[in-house]
Amino acid sequence: MSTELTKDYAEFLQSLKERISTAQIKAALAVNRELVLLYWQIGREILERQKAQGWGAKVIEQLSKDLRSAFPEMKGFSRANLLYMRSFAENYPDEQFVQQVVGQIPWGHNVRILDKAKTPEEREFYIRETIENGWSRNVLVWQIESKLYERQGKAVTNFELTLPKPQSDLANQLLKDPYNFDFLTLHDTAVERDLENALQENIRKFLLELGVGFAFVGSQYHLEIGDQDFYIDLLFYHLKLRCFVVIDLKMGEFKPEFAGKMNFYLSAVDDLLRHEKDEPSVGLILCKSKNKFIAEYALRDMKKPIGVSEMQILQALPENLKGSLPTIEEIEAELNER
Repeated sequence: MSTELTKDYAEFLQSLKERISTAQIKAALAVNRELVLLYWQIGREILERQKAQGWGAKVIEQLSKDLRSAFPEMKGFSRANLLYMRSFAENYPDEQFVQQVVGQIPWGHNVRILDKAKTPEEREFYIRETIENGWSRNVLVWQIESKLYERQGKAVTNFELTLPKPQSDLANQLLKDPYNFDFLTLHDTAVERDLENALQENIRKFLLELGVGFAFVGSQYHLEIGDQDFYIDLLFYHLKLRCFVVIDLKMGEFKPEFAGKMNFYLSAVDDLLRHEKDEPSVGLILCKSKNKFIAEYALRDMKKPIGVSEMQILQALPENLKGSLPTIEEIEAELNER
């Protein structure tokens, strides 16, 4: 092949690969949607028959045997899965919603949401978040168990006063309260730098807890202002908000003066780092605890968009207690003897 032909062929091959991959994804989504819709229809039929003809729970077991006998090559007709289909149809009575929304996530994800989410609003929240963020099943379970639905949009902020809509609404929804850092273990004597280092060492879990869209820029980010040196604990850029996000870490209770310091940092970042097309930078003060009323007063007249949230961190056991507690092996041995 000539050089020009080789180049054209490579471009042609790459184009075909992209088209085939796109088609495969669309086909997989279509198959998944059809499967989810089939399970919903089976569940609806079971519900209707039980209601109309008074069938009891034993019919599920008989139906499972007959369906597995008729379709031995197909999985999914166990008694447990048929019960999930029934619950699925009961919790999602709108077929159009199932087709257009619920069918976009795999059946295994739907089962986990049925198991762990208790209200229609909570279930829809996790469905839409899974679609938007492409969560795996394990990530979905972790998000539910960490109570993301209850924490999302709960930070104390002044965004409505400092950001235009819809920027303020989006920024509010992106912040949580509290942030769950249970993947860290720190001593009572830990200071902000210890927390910062621990978060960097667990950056993937930290980014997962922050949410989709956060790009890590740096820690102890240096700013020179008026011949003096200042250092931002953590600096991110958010791809949806199109702005820098400054995070200040505090291992104690929130104090009003923290807001003034954050306001200073945001002014500096907007002046020194912000591109002309970027939106105003946003600040997040993460504290071990806060008084909501004090935080609200501290932010009320600030000109820059700032949020205040608490963080949850596992405390390391004191050295003098470690030897006095039983190990996992000792607990298991004791249980086996009973």
